[in-house]
Formats: sequence, structure tokens, C-alpha cells
Amino acid sequence: MVGIIRDTNGRVLISQRPPQVAHGGCWEFPGGKVERGETPEQALARELAEELGIQVVSSQPLRVVRHVYPTQTVLLDVRQVTDFIGIPHGREGQPLAWQLPTALDPSVFPAGDRPIINLLRLPPLLQITDGAKSLLFEKSPQPPFAKGGLFSPSFCQRNEFFSSPLWKRGVRVDLLIQLRAHDRTDTEYNQLARQLFARCEQHGVRLVLNRAPDRVINVPRHGLHLTSHLLMTLTERPYSATELIGASCHDAAQLAQAERLGLDYALLSPVQKTASHPDATPLGWARFAELVESLALPVYALGGVTPADVPLAQSHGAHGIAGIRGFFGDR
Repeated sequence: MVGIIRDTNGRVLISQRPPQVAHGGCWEFPGGKVERGETPEQALARELAEELGIQVVSSQPLRVVRHVYPTQTVLLDVRQVTDFIGIPHGREGQPLAWQLPTALDPSVFPAGDRPIINLLRLPPLLQITDGAKSLLFEKSPQPPFAKGGLFSPSFCQRNEFFSSPLWKRGVRVDLLIQLRAHDRTDTEYNQLARQLFARCEQHGVRLVLNRAPDRVINVPRHGLHLTSHLLMTLTERPYSATELIGASCHDAAQLAQAERLGLDYALLSPVQKTASHPDATPLGWARFAELVESLALPVYALGGVTPADVPLAQSHGAHGIAGIRGFFGDR
């Protein structure tokens, strides 16, 4: 069991392993082994009480990570601690630290913990913009968020996340945005991306561009999103190692390719019927869970889902949900 404990600033709690044990001196997320007869929740509560002196009130599943070491295979059941009583402290003398997920150094963690770091760096919500519906770009001299564009009043009225007071106060918002605007020229798209990137930077939101890489050279961004076709043509992870690289997937082969290339996330669709693709056969939640069960790669559920479906998606192995219409209350 692995417990993810956050403070009010979004930092996560990590602890250092004793020097005399395996991976001694490495940092890790608190937790421990499940004992016979325990449920996952009971095991996590016991381990965190023993290690940190806290009482877990509630937790929810995030991901199960399987990692093969030379001498053993470990299965890490990662749960988000949503409420607890007490102040965490090292009851076994172990050093503790609070760090933002973006500040975690994977090289000082056991290899099995590294997919968890990637998991923590990704928010549970991925908004895919729709150039036609979201009024992303007006053919006028005004910038896209001045009139009828993303972050404009007309857009914000339809989007609960951007109308939140958090945006007005400049607080970080736990959201990833994919800029999808296939109906725009390269010039329009690149102009929009530059303006949107600047606004996202103000709020700690990351922006990935859904555009052929050779068409967005030198355009500021936090990452790129690959089509399933492009994904299957690659033989190694593309582009900068510091960028988020994700891909659209629709079957097991594409998911395996995304994991083999070391991508940061994947979208798997369609989970349910959608108005945009009424003829597509939905996977359903059971098949979705089968496809992602053995992956360490974080996968977003896409198709016929809304932000309210995050707990349902996570209970079936998803990292979170992605959507276009779903973020406006449509399916």
C-alpha cells in the first residue's frame, strides 16, 4: 500500500528509507505491505499510523502500479488520503519532507515509485478544446480571450472551471488543457497557442498542443499530444524529455506502444457513446478497466464522460477523465 498525503499547498509527503534496507537512502511515499486478512484500506491506515502517527479517515484509489525488479515483482496499490487526523511525523526516526510533485527527483526514488511521480504530476482533468464549439478564435483583431475566446466571459459562463474564483485570484488550477483547433490555419493556431500559453502560465495550468510537431516549432507549450497514427510510426520517445508527451489510443496495441515509448499519458476512447461519434462502438467501463489494468502509464477516459465521472473512472483504473463537450455539461 502506498499513501499519497497532500498539504493545503499541493505538496506531497515523502520519507527516506533507512540505509540498511533495500534501496536504502532513497526517498519513497509512505506505506507498507498488506497483512493477511486486511483490506487495502485497513492496511494503509495501519501502516500510516505506525510510520507517521496519523489516523486515516478516508482514502480513495489512484492507481495500481506493477514493477519488476531483478529479484522480485512488487504491486503498489496507490491511494490518495483525502482526510486524516494528526500531524505526520517520523515515528520510526525516518526523515520526512513535503515537496510539490513537479519538484520530485525520480532519480532518488526506487524505480517502482517513479510511475507514481508521473501520476502525481498529472491532474485528473484534461480539457480538450474544440475550435468550433468553444469559440476559441475570433476572426477579428481582438485576442481570443478578449471576445468569445478561451477565458473570455462567454466561454467562462459555460465552463465551471474557468468561471471559478480560483482563476480570478490567480490560484493554481488542477487542470491540463489540450489545444485542439483543427479548423484553424497554422498561423491562427500558433497565435492562439502563444496567447493561451501565457494565460495558462499565470494559473499554473499546463498546455499541450494537438498539432503536428513540425507545424508548431518554437511555439511555447508544456507538451505535445500525438495522434494514434503518428504514435504507431515512432520507434522512440519523441521530442524533449522535459515536455509532457501524450497520445490518443483506441486499443491495446496503441496503449502498449505508448507505454513502450515512455510517454507521459494516454487517452483511451470512446468509453461511452458520444454525440460527436454516434457510430463508434463504445468500450464500456469493464473493457476499459481490462485494457488499463496492467499499465503503469496513466490513462484518461474519453468519450461520454464529464468531470462528475472522475471517481467512477478512477475506480476502473483511469487516472482521470478527458473531454470536450463533457466540460460543458454535454455528453
